[in-house]
Amino acid sequence: MYRIDHADSFGAWRRLISQSFVPLEALPVRPGPFAGRVGGRRLNDVGMMHVEATAHTVERTPGLIAAGSEGYYKLNLQLEGSGLLLQDGRETTLRPGDLAIYDTQRPYTLAFGEDFRTLVLMFPQHLLGLAPEDVAELTAVRMGRGQRLGEAVAPFVAQIGQMLPSLEGPTGYRLARNVVDLLATLLSDEVYARPDRKPDDHARLLHRIQHHIDANLADPGLGPPGIAAAHFISTRTLHQLFADAGHTVAGWIRERRLERCRRDLTDPLHARVPVGEVGARWGLPDAAHFSRVFRAAFGSSPTQYRRLSGTAAPTPRHTAATAQGVPRQP
Repeated sequence: MYRIDHADSFGAWRRLISQSFVPLEALPVRPGPFAGRVGGRRLNDVGMMHVEATAHTVERTPGLIAAGSEGYYKLNLQLEGSGLLLQDGRETTLRPGDLAIYDTQRPYTLAFGEDFRTLVLMFPQHLLGLAPEDVAELTAVRMGRGQRLGEAVAPFVAQIGQMLPSLEGPTGYRLARNVVDLLATLLSDEVYARPDRKPDDHARLLHRIQHHIDANLADPGLGPPGIAAAHFISTRTLHQLFADAGHTVAGWIRERRLERCRRDLTDPLHARVPVGEVGARWGLPDAAHFSRVFRAAFGSSPTQYRRLSGTAAPTPRHTAATAQGVPRQP
């Protein structure tokens, strides 16, 4: 449900933004009356919120981070007014049409010196599928007009924001995830195309190989020999590339497959797809093996995970068994 909440005092505003996002501290920048509102909805594990308020500053402090919460990324699209974002030793001014990403697991400050309106997309960090150290290179970096990342993502995010009051159910969730997927693709490209990035042929090769793996996860035969051959390197070199990055080839493939399975299991559009078919779709055709490695990774079986996420298809009230007088199992 699309919901709009209003606040007319700083105490109310602190509570509202902390409930809507992650715990935050709010500070006034000048005396006088204050008004703010947050309107939006959560589409499964992705939140999209319109934020509109008079001038103030918000901070994600080390103390609030230490109190514990799941790690999220937040993407801001400035719609009206301007704001200053500070994180990781960088600061950037956001004007209408500008985007910036930041990490809730590290301190940040957002300072608005005038009335403003912004659209915020917040999602768990695992959805982005990028290494935190890579994303850390782009936090508090303005992405706007004249930059291919901003020009590709900003119009799409703005359009989804306009549709937000009417978005709901599986379609709304899928569109929100599409924004995250587009952002992940472009951020990844941006990280490795930055002119100030130190040349590293091994890192670039590893990046290409990881993209190759992602594109071929559905192939149950995906493995080191084929991956190495596709990139004209030996399997020994392939294993060394991953070892230098703290991974194994098999472990990386398994993690990426399980992440795709987890995404499908929480996607309402896939609620009626059998669990075994979800595993097979991503290169894990052995149902028992899929269940075992999924439980080891996420602490519950695929079926339990789907049920806990709230996306399991409803159980029919009447089945062939109940029609014949056989009690339905709870």
